[in-house]
Amino acid sequence: MNPVDPALTICARGLSRRFGTHTAVNALDLDVRRGEVLGLLGPNGAGKTTTMRMLTGNLAPSAGEVRICDIDLLETPAAAKARIGYLPEVPPLYREFSVSEFLHFVARLHRVPKTNRAAAVSQTMQRCGLSHVGNKLIGSLSKGYQQRVGIAQAIVHDPDVIILDEPTVGLDPNQILEIRALIRELGNRHSVILSTHILPEVEAICDRVQILHHGEVVFSNTIAGLRDFQLGRTVIISLRNPPAIEKLREIADVASVEASGEGRFRVRFAPDSDPTATLVSKANAENWGLHQLNPAQTSLEDVFVHLTKNEAAP
Repeated sequence: MNPVDPALTICARGLSRRFGTHTAVNALDLDVRRGEVLGLLGPNGAGKTTTMRMLTGNLAPSAGEVRICDIDLLETPAAAKARIGYLPEVPPLYREFSVSEFLHFVARLHRVPKTNRAAAVSQTMQRCGLSHVGNKLIGSLSKGYQQRVGIAQAIVHDPDVIILDEPTVGLDPNQILEIRALIRELGNRHSVILSTHILPEVEAICDRVQILHHGEVVFSNTIAGLRDFQLGRTVIISLRNPPAIEKLREIADVASVEASGEGRFRVRFAPDSDPTATLVSKANAENWGLHQLNPAQTSLEDVFVHLTKNEAAP
């Protein structure tokens, strides 16, 4: 791997993992920079958790390499892992510890110097909104506060890279908003990878998104860039005297048509084509009463469904 940008905290190339004859992740490339939140998406079985386990050094890849802050994770695992904070889907909490005791214990495991440990724990509890529950047993806390403790254990050693697997699963709407705000704040100073099934969450807090399907990256772009995905290939057309939907489907280069009611249709084009001129001409010739013709705005949900609609990996 060539020398990388100093701001690049995660650099994975050709990352693959096979389980027998099944390929869970195939030749994945992934870059994350400091101050960036990356959303890692995909249907069940797409390879998200396997990818995160490889990026954190908890699972050896079958092929490829990972560098954390330009440290080879396979050749120098201890040094690379020291730069990583990880929250698995089930937080690794000791319910019989108080919040403060647990974070001091984790800080010691991460080799935070003894002289700095109390300050690191205090600052982390403040960042995660835990200062007022520091003396409470973790087992007595609500699910939302336990999730905060899970994030706190991932950041107490001030890592460069924070990897969060489903950090808001099972939380109520107010708790979700609080955790989202915390993750967004973490993204200002650290590099964050976030795995989630909640698509609005990605649009709310992520800078970029990668979608996995059958172990491969099928989409990689910024949140702003995804809104241009398929732009020019899908339009919304409104007609005062709409024809039968089959008439629209018969137009050359039209890939699909969906009726939205009240004379509105969502028309998707074939790749590398643009039949809008034909649509306008046909509407005038057939007296369909063209009222509106606008490019369709693409949401993350549209992109996700379009790219992964052939079902999840077996």
